[in-house]
Amino acid sequence: MYSTDERTLTSEVPATIVPYGDQVTIPEGTRVQITHRLGGNFTVTWEGGMAQINGKYAEALGEEAPAHASQSGSDDNHEGPPDEETLWEALRTVFDPEIPVNIVDLGLVYTLESKKDEEADAYDVQMSMTLTAPGCGMGPAIAQDAKYKLEGVPGVREANVDIVWDPPWNQDMISEVGKMELGLL
Repeated sequence: MYSTDERTLTSEVPATIVPYGDQVTIPEGTRVQITHRLGGNFTVTWEGGMAQINGKYAEALGEEAPAHASQSGSDDNHEGPPDEETLWEALRTVFDPEIPVNIVDLGLVYTLESKKDEEADAYDVQMSMTLTAPGCGMGPAIAQDAKYKLEGVPGVREANVDIVWDPPWNQDMISEVGKMELGLL
């Protein structure tokens, strides 16, 4: 999880600047250092700074794509609502690239509901989450990663992720597992 590997990108890849959340494209041939492999995504450093690369671009880093990178929520064989535990497990693969604890154990997920769209005979997921600080520029990238992972769960047609600020997040919301990973216990 915390190894540093130098790689040369074999193709250009979109990335999200840490911690500001700005979108960039890192050109083919750029040398990067992989500093974290969290939730199927990669945090890298290069002459342009630090960025997160989605796992679906793993091949450009010379890595294997995570299993969920090829998933889509449309599973023609799936009937009924998505499994709630599978939704939560998908969210446990979403990380703030600066904190090596998933958003569930950080206590950032406030609500998670699946609802049937009767007209489409499909299920949509609605999630609300917060961030550890209102000024976190990575919020949109974290929310997008959560949406992507939720939409990979069989039975989910579409996921909507809202960032909310009430109630304000505090360290008491971190699970015991998260506190252990952060050395707070």
